[in-house]
Amino acid sequence: MDACEAKPQPLLPADEPFGLIAGGGNLPLEFMRHAPALGMHKIIAVGFRDATAPEVRAAAAEYDEIGIGQLGRLIKYFTRHGVRQAIMLGSVSPRLTIANIRLDLRTILLAARVKDRRADSVLGAIAAEMGKDGIVLQETTRYLPHLLAVEGCMTKTKPCAREMDDIQLGVKIALASGALDVGQTAVVRKHAVVAVEAMEGTDACIKRAGALARECVVVKMAKPRQDLRFDVPCIGATTLQIMIEAGARVLAVEAGKTFVLEKERMLALADAHKIAIVGVQGER
Repeated sequence: MDACEAKPQPLLPADEPFGLIAGGGNLPLEFMRHAPALGMHKIIAVGFRDATAPEVRAAAAEYDEIGIGQLGRLIKYFTRHGVRQAIMLGSVSPRLTIANIRLDLRTILLAARVKDRRADSVLGAIAAEMGKDGIVLQETTRYLPHLLAVEGCMTKTKPCAREMDDIQLGVKIALASGALDVGQTAVVRKHAVVAVEAMEGTDACIKRAGALARECVVVKMAKPRQDLRFDVPCIGATTLQIMIEAGARVLAVEAGKTFVLEKERMLALADAHKIAIVGVQGER
C-alpha cells in the first residue's frame, strides 16, 4: 500500500483542540472532512471575510471571522480556546498584502520588524509571533498526505518527447521564479517561455499564456526552500478547466509537495480532453 493511501493515525488526543486558519478554496473543507480520521474532533477555526467558505463555520467546533491584519485577535482567540497546534490552509488574495488594510497593534509591531512584504517573510514572521504564545504552526502536508501528487504520469494521456523537454525547462524556470518568491508556475511551448506567474496567480497565468499560444506545457513547482506550513502548491478541477479553455496540453506538478484536489474528477476531465498530468521531481 502506498504511504499516502495508508490508514491515517491519530495525531493528537480526541479532546485536544486544534486550530485552523482557513482561507478560500476547497483545501480547508478537505481538512475538515479528513480531521476525524486523524483523531481530531475539536477544530477551532478562524476565517476571513469574503474568502472562507461558510461550510467551514458549520463544521468547526468554534469559529471566528477576522480581517486581514488582526493577528492579535487571532492569537487571543486560539489561546482562549486552548489551541497549541494549528495549520494554515486556503488562499487569501496576494493583493491584500499591498492593500490599505486596518492593522491591530500586534500586527503593526510585527510589520515594523518584517524586512519586506514577500509572502515567505510575512508568513514566517506570523508563525514566529504565534510561537511566542505557545501556538505552533504545523506543516500542512502532514495532515493531508492523501492529497499529495505522486511521481509519474497520473493520466492515460502521456507527454510526448517534445513536451517532456518543455517540462524540464518549465521546472527550471518555475524553481528560479520561486526562489525569488515571484510565482510557482511557468508555461512553456516548444522550449520557449510563454508566461511566468506573478501576483495574478496560476489560473490567470494560464489564461494569459493561452492568449499568446496554444498547446502549452504548464509547470507548477514548490519553491526551492518551500515552507510547508503555508503556501503549498495546489491544483484541482478548476485548474484543468482553465487549461482546457487556454488550449494547454500538459500539467506537470511537483510530486510530494503539491496538493491535488478532486483528484478523480480532475483526472477524468484531463483524460476526456487528452491532457497529460505528470508528477515530477525538481533538481535543487
